[in-house]
Amino acid sequence: MVDPLPSGRWPVVVVGAGPAGALAALGLARQGVPVLLVERRRFPRWKVCGACLSGQALAALAEAGQTPLLDQLGSRPLRSVQLGLQGTRTELALPAGRVLSRLALDQGLVQAAVAAGATLVPEVMAQLGPADAGARAVQLRRGRESATVQAELVLVAAGLAHRCLQDLPEADSRVQPGSRIGAGCRLPASHQGPQHPAIAAYGDGRLHMAIGRHGYVGLVRLEDGSLNVAAAFDGAALAAAGGAAAAASQVLREAGFEPLPGLALADWQRTPALTRRSRPLAGNRYLLLGDAAGYVEPFTGEGMGWALMAALSSTPLALAALNNGWDEQLARDWSRSQAALMARRQRLCQALALVLRRPWSSRFLFDALHRWPSLADPLLASLHRPAQHRPALTPLPTPCP
Repeated sequence: MVDPLPSGRWPVVVVGAGPAGALAALGLARQGVPVLLVERRRFPRWKVCGACLSGQALAALAEAGQTPLLDQLGSRPLRSVQLGLQGTRTELALPAGRVLSRLALDQGLVQAAVAAGATLVPEVMAQLGPADAGARAVQLRRGRESATVQAELVLVAAGLAHRCLQDLPEADSRVQPGSRIGAGCRLPASHQGPQHPAIAAYGDGRLHMAIGRHGYVGLVRLEDGSLNVAAAFDGAALAAAGGAAAAASQVLREAGFEPLPGLALADWQRTPALTRRSRPLAGNRYLLLGDAAGYVEPFTGEGMGWALMAALSSTPLALAALNNGWDEQLARDWSRSQAALMARRQRLCQALALVLRRPWSSRFLFDALHRWPSLADPLLASLHRPAQHRPALTPLPTPCP
């Protein structure tokens, strides 16, 4: 028996129950705010990437009191990244990191939000409707069933290809020309066989990053012993190879990594184009956070850090909106705080992605890191360092008596 769609008025509606949405819902529910958490898929569900948690992500989870959750779910330490390019490898130490599948992490955070008092509604599509002086309409659809709720504030954490803002004329999400396509799969340990060399080659505690001419493939071992494969490919190369499995095998071969026969039999999923920009980051009674706010190709778990820090920073701003009433200054504060939180780190990842797309520059960088691995320490420390996430709120004018 499926519960009917909710109706009525809610202080906060969160669209998307991934890490950003679930953590935002958890933070508000702990403050006693009634939160409606809407998700288009049913949990638990597997995601292409995000198995690596950076130091920034770990700091956000620690502040939210979720470090014990990582231990309960069996997360594993992530100590280093091994880069492979044209048959040569080099290893770089990571300042911090854990590995946990999105299957486990997302489910755990959603359960924590529900336990704190949030109301989860899965398998529902959400669409932002018009706003008035007191609330914004959110239209919900499940099959032929539909309903409309009123929200004092909507947090949009609906992922890369979110469509919940498509009826808002000011909302614009643009894909960067030449953006790569994400793809991934999970290889159970049993697929490799107990004697398969991949078991030893892709061991615990290390992110293996194979760099090819038209993409890269990251491999890391998950809490259940399976191998998570997450890749980013040029669209034309992906089509020419005949699919993600063949493209991944080609990159592994170019990098000099051990082949994985199980790739051809795996259940591959793809993402929309990865690098994109969304504008504005906030509007009348809504805020964008997580991947919905914009995305660039990450490398060692940076994307999860951006999403979780954004979720934490949304809580004080949401409380200000609920306590003092919505003001357009809140939208400007959110846009400014998110730019300060993510812009520099995303620019670093974007610059690194551009370097790795050019054979001569990637070879130069790789040779330098191979000789002097410590050169990467400042970059990795910057990407993993926890950020100041509290938005600087502009004081709202005091209402006249």
